[in-house]
Amino acid sequence: MSTQMEQARNGIVTAAMQTVAGKEGLTAEEIRRRVAAGTIVIPANHNHTALSPEGVGLGLKTKINVNLGISPECANLDSELAKVQMALDMKAEAIMDLSNYGKTVEFRHRLIEMSPAMIGTVPMYDALGYLDKKLEDITPQEFLAVVKQHAQDGVDFVTIHAGINRETAQHFQKTSRVTNIVSRGGSLLYAWMELTGKENPFYEYFEDLLDICVEYDVTLSLGDACRPGSIADATDGAQISELIVLGELTQRAWKRNVQVMIEGPGHVPLNEVVANVQLAKKLCHGAPFYILGPLVTDVAPGYDHITSAIGGALAASAGADFLCYVTPAEHLRLPTLDDVREGIIAVKIAAHTADIAKGIPGAAEWDRKMSQARQALDWEKMFGLALDREKPERYRKESAPEHQDSCTMCGEMCSMRLMNRIMDKQVL
Repeated sequence: MSTQMEQARNGIVTAAMQTVAGKEGLTAEEIRRRVAAGTIVIPANHNHTALSPEGVGLGLKTKINVNLGISPECANLDSELAKVQMALDMKAEAIMDLSNYGKTVEFRHRLIEMSPAMIGTVPMYDALGYLDKKLEDITPQEFLAVVKQHAQDGVDFVTIHAGINRETAQHFQKTSRVTNIVSRGGSLLYAWMELTGKENPFYEYFEDLLDICVEYDVTLSLGDACRPGSIADATDGAQISELIVLGELTQRAWKRNVQVMIEGPGHVPLNEVVANVQLAKKLCHGAPFYILGPLVTDVAPGYDHITSAIGGALAASAGADFLCYVTPAEHLRLPTLDDVREGIIAVKIAAHTADIAKGIPGAAEWDRKMSQARQALDWEKMFGLALDREKPERYRKESAPEHQDSCTMCGEMCSMRLMNRIMDKQVL
């Protein structure tokens, strides 16, 4: 079976392209052209039979990703599956399984079996536990074998930190960073190179990696090992040198008809967010840009879903295509069910505000309908239009007003109520 990109380049409109076109309100032919050009990806592994395909990229709605997974400190399978169900119920377009301990295979299989959302993984996280070997004893072929296992299981996209080669590592060593390398996958590969004295196996054997992607139509999400973990480290030489390598790898992947996304920072001050998006798009030839946050300040632990939403809204309005959520628990603990919910709401707000700014069809119309419902004091319609119905409906019930056409903040002084009566020539 061929990849979505190969079929697009051969003039074929696939079923996945038709599905994406219907969701986006675009023609299937326009989707095909953009997939062929690499500016849109449709991550759709041949083996993910429950998938409802989504497009990520130029001119499409901003998509969101939810990170989940089992860790050594919190290895409760049922707890993580409850988070998966919540993410699906809240219409997340993607879920990344970042499991690095215990029953990773069982969790991944159940996730792929139940999820219409696209599924991503970072095979590097799984390598140590899956292979049960010390990091320095793992061979390049064994790293690739883990990637192939994930592909066979039905994963739609994989994060691979192929850009941190030995040359990039030298740039990092000269930067005197505050937070060094904060990417887990990137730090493991950097450590492997230091321990073995060898080249990054995913860079050295990139063509073998592409063979796997071609066989299963797995989209490559080229990870940013040198993403800044603090605003002090943003947009430095290590980050940019890796981005240049990612641009070169993108072109190599496209020659093999492998779809590519580029991953972005990280922690970035507000005044550098737009420049980071522009650099990624320019250096990586317009490939879809997948961004974590970015967090625009480092001093709000417990509220990083907010700092992330601020950066994400600005990044997506400037051209980022895919936002990874951040929960209030970021930097502190594995997120609870409530943390996941708060993170999803925050990133959905960021994505929607960006879609308004980008002029995505239907985005502003949603807000117009909400404003009309507010003007009419139609509470039920407001709840139905709300991005999250549960919280506003609960607030309304917890503080019931004397007059149903007002709320307990303004009461009889409600401007909407007053203007409706005046405009309708009613007695106050």
